[in-house]
Amino acid sequence: MSRAALELPAAARAFLNSPRTATFTTLRPDGTPHVTPVRFTFDADTGLARVTTRAGARKARNVVAGGPAARTALCQADGLRWVTLEGRAIVTDDPARLAEAVRRYTDRYRAAPPARSDIVVIEITVDRLMSLNL
Repeated sequence: MSRAALELPAAARAFLNSPRTATFTTLRPDGTPHVTPVRFTFDADTGLARVTTRAGARKARNVVAGGPAARTALCQADGLRWVTLEGRAIVTDDPARLAEAVRRYTDRYRAAPPARSDIVVIEITVDRLMSLNL
């Protein structure tokens, strides 16, 4: 996604930085959608969204099974206001990337994500953004 495409109005940036829950959609190996509520962070400057989870969680397994072409969608809604972030995703347990994901999550939600021994981060390179009423 080009830098210009990630330019968001101040209201949309504020909305994506507020401590809300979103739905996260991944595709199961059989092609059916798996939708789950998640907490996430989004860095509009880099176009990177992050979801921390367990390595064995269905959403992480779906991304891994999808390989480099794995597509995902995050949708944060509040009444008639919403933003959807779509893009390719990867799963990583790289310590530096995990630390950055935990730092951003803690900043947004004012609490660290659950401490698990098998924590991973799903990184979504956002290439499509849709919104309404923001």
